[in-house]
Amino acid sequence: MTELKSAFYVGSVMHRRVRPRKHRLTYRVFSMLVDLDELTTLDRTVAGFGYNRLRPLSFYDRDHGPGRNVPLKQWVEQELRDAGVPVDGGPIRLLCYPRMFGYAFNPLSVYFCYRKSGELSAVLHQVNNTFHQRHTYLFPVGNGETEVVRQACPKEMYVSPFIDMAMTYNFRIKPPRDEIAISIHEADNDGALLFASFAGMRVPFTSGTVWRMLTTYPLMTLKVIGGIHWEALKLWIKGIPLVHRPDPPAAAVSVIQPQVRGVEPCFD
Repeated sequence: MTELKSAFYVGSVMHRRVRPRKHRLTYRVFSMLVDLDELTTLDRTVAGFGYNRLRPLSFYDRDHGPGRNVPLKQWVEQELRDAGVPVDGGPIRLLCYPRMFGYAFNPLSVYFCYRKSGELSAVLHQVNNTFHQRHTYLFPVGNGETEVVRQACPKEMYVSPFIDMAMTYNFRIKPPRDEIAISIHEADNDGALLFASFAGMRVPFTSGTVWRMLTTYPLMTLKVIGGIHWEALKLWIKGIPLVHRPDPPAAAVSVIQPQVRGVEPCFD
């Protein structure tokens, strides 16, 4: 049997705000990296996992992409073509939280799009907020960006009620191998505001791992949405003012050309 490219990554999420009040959080979590070509195989061979059907741990197409029951790879490839990124049928792997016992919320999902040669051709960052809005930032990846990928773009969609819209996202990504690291530095004209990261170690996508994740992190997806509201309450108590929520962007996907650059991330 061919070795699966899908896997789990077990690690920690960290957020650190530096102004106008300092605030920090760290949570132990796990994410799954699903190769979109392997979903039916995972559904058939991994006990406890379901693809577009209810299982203790599952993946639904409608939780991602355009939010409809359409093949997710088909949607990603069309967005790549529309952005002028060559598509040759290479693998697309999505880093996200699963549904656990029927529920999931993904603040950020990351699509790694590869050519058949194995080179990374694009990265899509799909952001969901708690107001049922979703926006995707599509970044073509230049040749040679294999070990670390750096990307930047203006913020297009309202996410946190405590962060203004006039911000720049700076991403620093170590693509998934034995480990993964995704860091986001959010800044405005006054400099750094927020640092966020996920770092995890790879474990195989097996029936045993599924049950280990379910027993070790049984309420993780509820903890994600609960943690968002709990940390928001603490920010409010600290006196950080609320920001008005504008209408979402007209386009569902923003294509970020390589020449767009932000400030150089600092992750100290």
